[in-house]
Order: sequence, then structure tokens, then C-alpha cells
Amino acid sequence: MNTVARPLPYAAPYGSPRARPRAAFPWVPAFIVFQMLCQLVLISGDIGWARMLVRMAAFGASLALVFGLRGRGSAHPASGPAVLALAVLGICVFHPETRGLEAGVAQVALYAAVLGPLFWVPRLTSIDLGMLRRAVVILWVFHTFSAGIGVMQVYRPGTFQPPVSAVIESKGQDYIESLKITTATGQRVLRPMGLTDVPGGAAISGLYAVLLGVGFFLTRRTPGVMAVSLASIGLGVACLYLSQIRALVVMTGISLVAVVGILLWRRDVRRLSTLVAGLGVMVLAGYVAARNMAGADVANRMGTLVRNRPTQVYYENRGRFLEDAIVKTLPNAPFGEGLGHWGMTATYFGSGAPTKNVWVEIQWAGWIVDGGAPLLVTYLLTIAIALLTVWRTARARPPSPEAHDLPFWGAIVLAYSVGATALTFSYPIFLSQSGMEFWLLNATLFAAARHARQSAAAAAVPAR
Repeated sequence: MNTVARPLPYAAPYGSPRARPRAAFPWVPAFIVFQMLCQLVLISGDIGWARMLVRMAAFGASLALVFGLRGRGSAHPASGPAVLALAVLGICVFHPETRGLEAGVAQVALYAAVLGPLFWVPRLTSIDLGMLRRAVVILWVFHTFSAGIGVMQVYRPGTFQPPVSAVIESKGQDYIESLKITTATGQRVLRPMGLTDVPGGAAISGLYAVLLGVGFFLTRRTPGVMAVSLASIGLGVACLYLSQIRALVVMTGISLVAVVGILLWRRDVRRLSTLVAGLGVMVLAGYVAARNMAGADVANRMGTLVRNRPTQVYYENRGRFLEDAIVKTLPNAPFGEGLGHWGMTATYFGSGAPTKNVWVEIQWAGWIVDGGAPLLVTYLLTIAIALLTVWRTARARPPSPEAHDLPFWGAIVLAYSVGATALTFSYPIFLSQSGMEFWLLNATLFAAARHARQSAAAAAVPAR
């Protein structure tokens, strides 16, 4: 019996390559790299009027992503109160004491830019644990290098020294002299700047070098990575001591205590004992190295933290600003004193407008000045929900074997977040690039954890 061959269905020619799905653009790592490039431009030399544009670009990129980037991801739980905080600020633009419309809008834009990653990062469904790791690696490498440069600026005075910010120079020679330390050889040098233009600015890099070094120490078992992580911790500790920014030293201590507390909660005795032993050695090594380079200055500066009760030490340095904000400013101006009276907004957008003298040293005072009780409550609620969200990731079991280190990165982000929250009592962190990095890390961890849970759920569904 003859059979008639049926025509084969259409198929691609043999050997033709299969179409590969287009890889999603790595928005988070690219954003971090852009921030670092802006920082490097600022220390490249005298760029004159372009300095303001570079500073605006660093924050403007976040705003551009908020309004220009689309996605189907679920919103971060803290985005609701964050919108309320921005709404309060929007109303405060019309406060009778706001320093002009331009300054008021600029202040709202600055708040929105800092909060920006909380909105645009969770929209991206492509953010997984791998992208979180890449983002952390970029931050770790940059800040460890910056901390190393900062240590070298003290070890070999005059080398690797970027120009000092024009804002710092404008305050006079006496102020600049107060930002110097005396080395063991008797030389007077500026506090380490690292890859910034601010004396003592390397302290932020020291914090990141320590915390992210702890993160890689906890999540990587290869001897080489663990050794590099320990070296990063020691370098960061030395940089922190040399910078003599006591608030950041305290913030680092609080963050490390938070890491230890989370490991205790998880009953991870093996990692905890290894971490405590490694930290003990590197903290001591970092202190000895800083003491050998800067002599008695390091011991005297750090000794002020323990000579009196912690509450007394804080009150004598920053506590008075908190007391004035809560006891004086808030009752007299429960809805704020208007926008544009302090910080970068006043510097760049407040010229020529009538103003009053408003001095802001801590974040709590900034919130109260800008938006009174409504802004203080809504922003603190935003932070509290963010801390709760990252705590849930840090304490939970990994959703899959592929995401085994997710809880430990949650612990590091939580530790940093706790320390940054504590820093609000000493510095207006949430109107700076450090505040933007706070929201970037929290939002990226949230998106990566969501992706890991969704992938584990999809893998658990039996195939039909």
C-alpha cells in the first residue's frame, strides 16, 4: 500500500540559533556606577559652575527613574507612608515662611530623589539575588578602595589628596585647621577624605568596607574571599578611627551589634563564633594601625566616647540640637517653618530671598523645620515599615537552596539600616546620597526576596 508523505510543518532551518530572551538592563548596578562617577567628577579638580550640575545629576537620576521607568513589580510596603511624607512636603511649599517657590520645590525634589529608589526599584521584576550581589560587590569594591585611599592620605601625607570642597574652603582657614589631625610624626594633615572632597568623608567608605566585608565573610566559604573580606574590615576600621567621625564609629558599632543579634536569633552558632573571632582580630588590627599613624589623636578622640555616660556624651555633642528641635521648634511651629532654609537647597536656590537663620545639624531637626509633626511622623513610619520588611527577610528561611544566602544579606541590610536610623540623631542622612543608598539597598533586597519567593513557588508547581 502506497502512502502519501504529508508535508512537514514549518520549522526553522536545521542549525539556526534559537532566539534568546533579551537580558533585562541592570538598572540598579548602573545607577550605583553613575553615582560613583558623579562623586569622582567632583574630586577631579576645579569644575566651577558645573559642580552644581553634577550634584544635581546625582539626585536627578533617581527622579528620572521614578518618572521614566515602568514595570509590573509590586510596591514596597513602605511606599505608602513615603507618598504621605512627600504630600506633606508638597503642601509645605505653600507655607507662608517657605523661602520662595523655587527653593520650596527644590527641597521637595531632593526628598523625592532620596526616596526615589523605594519607588522605581520594586517595579523591576528582573531584580534577583544575583543582581543584589552585583550591586553589593560594586559598593564594596568602591568603598574599600576609597577607605584605602583615605588611609594612604594619612600614611603618606600629600599623596592621593583631592581638592577640598569650595564650601569647606569658604569657611576660612581656622575651620579647615579644625578638620586636621596630627600624625605620629607630628605633621598636621586633613582627616582622610578618600574619594570625596570633604575632610573625614572617607568615614562613610570605612563603614561600608566593614559592613559589606562582614556580608561577604558570612556568605562566602572560599578562603580567598574570606581573607579579602577580613582585610576590608580591618581597612575600614582603620579609616573610621583616622577620620574621627565619632557618629559613624558609633553607627558602625550599632550595625555590628545588630548583625550579631540576628545571628543569635537564627541560632547560627558556627557563623557567629567565626564572625566574632574575625571581627575581634581585625578591629584590634585596625585600631593599632590607626594609632601608629595618628598617635595620640586617635586614642584621645575615641576616648571621649567612654569617659562619661553615653547620654551625657551625646547631649554634649548633638543632644542639644535634638532637645531644641523637640522642646522649642516643634511646639512653636507644629507644621514646620517652611522649606528652603538649610542644606543644599538653601545654598543653591536660596540666594536673594529673605530668610531667617535656621541651623540644622541632625535629621530630626530637619524634619521638624521642613514639615513639623506631620513630616516627622510620616517619615519615621516609612523607616519603621522598611526596617520591619527587611527584618522579615533576615529572620526567614531561604525560599530555595539557590537563595541560601538571602537571609544573611538581609541581616547586613538590616544592620546598615539600623545604624543609619541611629545616625538620624547626629546627621541629616536622609537628605544625602547616603540616605538614597539606604532606600536603594532596602528596595533591592525587597525585590530580590520577592523574586526568590516567586521562583521557589513556580518550581514547586508540578508540571502537567
